[in-house]
Amino acid sequence: MSTEKAVSARRNGVGARAARREDSRHLAGRGCFVADMRLPGLREVAFVRSQAAHGRIRAVTVPGADREAVWTAARLAPFAEPLTATSTLDGFRAAPLPNLAADKVRYVGEPIALAIAASRAEAEDVAGRVGVDIEPLPAVVGFDSALASDAPTVHDDWPDNIYATTSGEVGDVDAAARESAVSVTREYTMHRQAVVPLETRGVMAQYNRSADELTVWSSTQTPHMIRDMIALQLGMEARRVRVIAPDMGGGFGAKCSVYPEEITLAAIATQVDHPVRWVEDRWEAQVSSTQARDHRHRVTAHAAADGTLLGVEADILVNGGAYSVHPWTATMDATMASAMIPGPYRLRNYRFRTRSLASNKTPSGPYRGVARPAAAFTIERTIDELAHELGMEPYEMRIRNMVRSEDMPYVSVANKVYDSGDYPEAVRRATALIEHDKWRERQRALPASARTRIGIGYGSFTEQTAHGCIEWAARGLAVTIGTEGARLAMDATGSFSLGVGIKSHGQGSETTLSQVVSEVFDVDLDHITVSHGDTAMTPRGDGTFASRTMVMAGGATHGAALALAGKVKRIGAVLLDEPVKDLILRDHAVVGRKGSVTYARLAKEFLFTPDHVPGIEAGLEATYYYRPDVQTGAFTYATQVAVVEVDLDTGAVGILDYGAVEDCGTVVNPLIVDGQITGGIAQGIGNALLEEIVHDADGQPKSTSFLDYLLPGATEVPQLKIEHMATPSPHTAFGIKGAGEGGAIPVPAAIANAVRDALREYGTEVNETPMTPERVWTALQLSRPDAEPEEQAALEVTR
Repeated sequence: MSTEKAVSARRNGVGARAARREDSRHLAGRGCFVADMRLPGLREVAFVRSQAAHGRIRAVTVPGADREAVWTAARLAPFAEPLTATSTLDGFRAAPLPNLAADKVRYVGEPIALAIAASRAEAEDVAGRVGVDIEPLPAVVGFDSALASDAPTVHDDWPDNIYATTSGEVGDVDAAARESAVSVTREYTMHRQAVVPLETRGVMAQYNRSADELTVWSSTQTPHMIRDMIALQLGMEARRVRVIAPDMGGGFGAKCSVYPEEITLAAIATQVDHPVRWVEDRWEAQVSSTQARDHRHRVTAHAAADGTLLGVEADILVNGGAYSVHPWTATMDATMASAMIPGPYRLRNYRFRTRSLASNKTPSGPYRGVARPAAAFTIERTIDELAHELGMEPYEMRIRNMVRSEDMPYVSVANKVYDSGDYPEAVRRATALIEHDKWRERQRALPASARTRIGIGYGSFTEQTAHGCIEWAARGLAVTIGTEGARLAMDATGSFSLGVGIKSHGQGSETTLSQVVSEVFDVDLDHITVSHGDTAMTPRGDGTFASRTMVMAGGATHGAALALAGKVKRIGAVLLDEPVKDLILRDHAVVGRKGSVTYARLAKEFLFTPDHVPGIEAGLEATYYYRPDVQTGAFTYATQVAVVEVDLDTGAVGILDYGAVEDCGTVVNPLIVDGQITGGIAQGIGNALLEEIVHDADGQPKSTSFLDYLLPGATEVPQLKIEHMATPSPHTAFGIKGAGEGGAIPVPAAIANAVRDALREYGTEVNETPMTPERVWTALQLSRPDAEPEEQAALEVTR
């Protein structure tokens, strides 16, 4: 099947390389973020946060002079309930997430109290005078400590530290093992990361007594969900709660959970006579915003002599931190990993077990890719290990085992419906993109005396995007997600206003959704206003996450545009005295065989003098709610390839070349998709080489500033080669698939495979991220055949 699709003929429609409309305000400094907003009488909030990872609160003392300015759990309790994330998974253990800790603290950064003052500095002074007496308890930190038979429990009423266990088997893995020519067993670890959006979280709340309305401004990806949960936790009718998400400086998943700070400030605003605001500082962002990754997978895979993948068995551990966050729960990563480890391969024998663990770390939540970077790391590293054992080029083994275009739609061994694509072709194009054979020649030409080595590594993946209710339900979510709304109106000047329930926070959605409107009406994008992030002004939507925005909100926008276009044509038919079937929408006008009428004239005529247009019902707007008929998602896929240079003396890894061949279906805006891929790869490089939240044995985080938490910059991100395939999904409007997360998913796998390839002559494996110089150097020394036993033991301790 062809993987190319012609873009629309509309100059501003689907496929146009339109410049991002949002940039005109952001690059000029005219954006308005939570921290920029000013309200009369606004007072600032500083939280008192736990400095202990685990302990019992013996007392919280507030000086008498500060009593009115300080809120503790006891003072807050009558006005707000704690939120408990629930799941339908068998045996799931729930625990309330306190708004303010009352009896026990379970991670460094957990809020205990808050102080209110005229400025943040004064609020911090008041917070500093609050006394917190905590009896330290042993901390549960890593996988082994959480699973130990004598481990302390994070939640006192639990028998152990496991939120939930899931398992499954399809086919016969044991038979696959017996039939195999080669089997490998490996353990892979992806350490914990912070999410680090440029803008930290922020919340502001004001209660308008005359209107009986609580308004909350929050830097959130899910304003309607926040509105509903605030109403429920405060015992208010949702009609009295309005949530506004203003401009946002990124989210990447950290801003799509419901946080205690949002509930707390909302409750306090109803009890005071002034608005309150909290803006997260960077230390708080590193310890109190949800964190991610923290996986350990043990996998055994079996292959035939010709490279056919016969069976895979995976044991998946995920450290979910101290609490489940709403609505995703602490099982989100583990269940996603088990579904995605089979990847793009024709695997028929698969067995898995997942365990989601509680610990005295910050709660885990969504982060760009959600478990798929770890799943791709596991299967892609394992494919390379099998290929090495069989003496095959790893990319050839991928091509041999991948789902083919003629197999589509394909039901994976994890019961995921791959809708369309040509997975092997993406690998072939990736090899050409970086000129694989030339790098192999350069690799072989390196003299034995050289102190660097070159390696080539591939990472492939499938990504389930924009999945519907049945998929969320299958993963145990008590709140299922699967629809999105859009409202499109034409005003008396013939311009358009679109309201959508999603929240754009850097993806360029104001531009791409305008392109969908233009695809139907053929108008300049400057004549379209896109409103989002305000629950009082937009139709209900689930929010922006899971690479769903363009599929879901784009589909809703298209439905609303088609409905409005039908009415505009009927009005035009009356004004032009021509049949509707003879009319088209072109260049800001309704055009017929005999004449045309501009949208401006049509709208003015219809809205000002409706008696001139008899027989047409009033109103020039349409609302549409979209849900794909097939709810298993649209599957984006890609192959990325890295060429690296490894310094044998230091373990430092440098990227010499990097290519990505991706297919997100019909590309709405190539400029924006390239930006999404580039940004995703940059974050993936951080995941692969730099970023890690390090904890000591007492659960103290040691990576709480940018001095000790490293992010990729211009010198770490190489010039990227990006190539697009475009296989439309048969299930979505325009054939669109999600593109927001794919760039980040295979990067750690591709880089790790390249490092392994570079050091293959030494037998060195790299099975942890980030692949810091110390880890790579240590792995290289451990693989030396001449290392003394004492030296090996010392290196293992260092590792």
